[in-house]
Amino acid sequence: MNYQTKFAKSQVFSVYRFYSSLGSRPSKQVDRILRVDHAGELGADRIYAGQMAVLGKTSVGQTIQHMWDQEKEHKAKFEELIPKYRARPTVMLPLWNVAGYVLGAGTALLGKEAAMACTVAVESVITDHYNSQIRELSRLSQETGEDHKELLEVISKFRDDEMEHHDTGLAHDAELAPAYQLLSQTIKAGCHAAIWVSERV
Repeated sequence: MNYQTKFAKSQVFSVYRFYSSLGSRPSKQVDRILRVDHAGELGADRIYAGQMAVLGKTSVGQTIQHMWDQEKEHKAKFEELIPKYRARPTVMLPLWNVAGYVLGAGTALLGKEAAMACTVAVESVITDHYNSQIRELSRLSQETGEDHKELLEVISKFRDDEMEHHDTGLAHDAELAPAYQLLSQTIKAGCHAAIWVSERV
């Protein structure tokens, strides 16, 4: 078991011990949204970490670093919101920690175009996912009168960042990656599967 896996597992156990001592929980919708978004931003952080390990000293290193820095901010924000809203994190964090890094490094080893293709595919799914959550939270606010202003502002801002990353990937020749369509569809399918699992466990 490597250091990253051990660290991720220790985070999960610490978080679960903390939440076991808390009282009231958020609504099922908010709990699910925070759980999956926290998992997604952790995965994104590890993807860019893997890309930087391979391409950090190349012509796209600074671009990847910029996107990674934004993902770090996203992850930190959800790590703040998870305890604030008493949401339950997913048990899949150790797996997403490793899988994200492997995906980032693996695509980067195929070349900068493949790394950018990975970014475009992931951010396309995440942008659509955040848009769906914005619609859901807006509807909940209207139906229940609950105040979801903070979450709507956070998710809207992060959605815009992810759209920027998507466009950056296209501008850096993502579509010139080997077997672009196959690579893109495979990564998107993996993202959808990860979202489905993280929403539930």
